[in-house]
Amino acid sequence: MKSILLIGVNHFGTMIAKQLQTLGHQVLAVDKEEERINAILPLVTDAQIGDSTNEAFLHSLGISNFDVCIVTIAGDFQSSLETTSLLKKLGGRLVVSRADREIQEEFLLKNGADEVINPDKHMAEWVAIRYSSNHILDYISLDDNNAIFEVSVPKEWVGKSIGQIDIRKRYGINIMAFKLGGKMNLYVTPDTTLSERMTLLVIGERKSMQKCFKI
Repeated sequence: MKSILLIGVNHFGTMIAKQLQTLGHQVLAVDKEEERINAILPLVTDAQIGDSTNEAFLHSLGISNFDVCIVTIAGDFQSSLETTSLLKKLGGRLVVSRADREIQEEFLLKNGADEVINPDKHMAEWVAIRYSSNHILDYISLDDNNAIFEVSVPKEWVGKSIGQIDIRKRYGINIMAFKLGGKMNLYVTPDTTLSERMTLLVIGERKSMQKCFKI
C-alpha cells in the first residue's frame, strides 16, 4: 500500500482515484473546487480544498511523506507547471504530471516532473495499434522500442505448437503466457499447441511485432 497525493480532481483524476481505491492505496485528493472535493470524498482516504500553487499550503500537506504525487490539473498549464515545480522543491519523491501536448511534456520534465503522462497521446497510440491489426487486442509500451502485446492466434498458427511456429527464432519475439477461457496460463513450452480460442501475451521489439502480426 502506498501513500499518494492526487492534485486535480477532474474527470481523469477521478478515474485515477477509483483505480487507486480498488488497489487499496491511501489517497489524499486536493482541488480548488469544493464541489469536486465533496464528490471525490467517497473514493479517497482524505480530501482538502486548496490552491496547489500556494507553497505554504503544499508545505502543510507534508509532501515528503507521500510515495507518489500525481498532478492531473487540466486546462491550466501554468498552475500545473507551478504545482509540479513546488512539489519537487518541497521534497516530492516521485512527481508524475499530466500533459496535453508534447511541448508541455518537455516543460514539466525540466521543472520537476519525474514522469509525464499524456492521456490523449497514449490513447491515440493504443487505438492506432489496436485497430490497425487483425490480431492485436491490447499492449503495454515498455520503452520506445519494446512492448508487450496481447494477440489472437493467427489462423495459420492454429493446431501448431509453439515450437513449430518458432517466432522467437524468426522474429525475436517471446511468448510469455496464454489466455484460455479468461484464465492466464504462464506454463508455456515448445509443445504447447495453439488454438483459435487462445490469446497470447508476447514481448519483443515493435518492429518485429509489426512484421510478425502485420500491424
